[in-house]
Formats: sequence, C-alpha cells, structure tokens
Amino acid sequence: QVQLVESGGGLVQAGGSLRLSCLASGSIFSINTMGWYRQAPGKQRELVAVITSGSSPNYADSVKGRFTISRDNAENTAYLQMNSLKPEDTAVYYCNADAVATMIGLDVKLVEVWGQGTLVTVSP
Repeated sequence: QVQLVESGGGLVQAGGSLRLSCLASGSIFSINTMGWYRQAPGKQRELVAVITSGSSPNYADSVKGRFTISRDNAENTAYLQMNSLKPEDTAVYYCNADAVATMIGLDVKLVEVWGQGTLVTVSP
C-alpha cells in the first residue's frame, strides 16, 4: 500500500505565494514520478507539474516561470512552490505518484496513487 498526503493549501491574495507538500508513505520500493494536478469545479483535471527521477521537471504553460516542483527523494516528498498566484490558479490540487510498491516477498508492482487533494483559493 502506498498513500499520499497533501498539505499547504489555503486562501491567498493574487500575487501571493503558497507552498504545497506531498508526502508518500507505505510499502514503497521506489518512486519513479511525482506530479501535481489541479481541477476546478466543472472543469477537466489538468497537469500542473511533474518530476521524474533522472529528468528535468515539466510544467504546464500556464504556470511556467511561476511554479517550481521539487523532490526530496530521501523523504519521498514532493513540493510545489507557487509564486505570483492568479485567480485562475484557484482549484483543488492533487498529488500523484507512479511508484514501485513491494508485495509479498521480493515481488513488486507499479502503482499509480492519488492524494485527497488540497484546496487553493486565490482572491482577486
């Protein structure tokens, strides 16, 4: 079992900053990819940022230059630093991980896990 817990959401004025955290726990052998997605009511879920082991991070065009994703491999934690926030950034932000989970004995399997989400509200 692998679980993700997000934190750091809240209410902020336009132009402000927030830092989101995503902690992975459970029977983890390794985490290949961690990413952040967001979804506003009635809208499609979209990729915000993703970071893969051995690769540089990727960002949605709408957040490029404002958001920064980082990862602490030792603690299985991902962060999303959000600067210069805009009202259109308002959404529930979800952490996602592609991980290799340990099973019985030395067996492993690739799993995709989602967190519960944390609400980010940016006021005008």
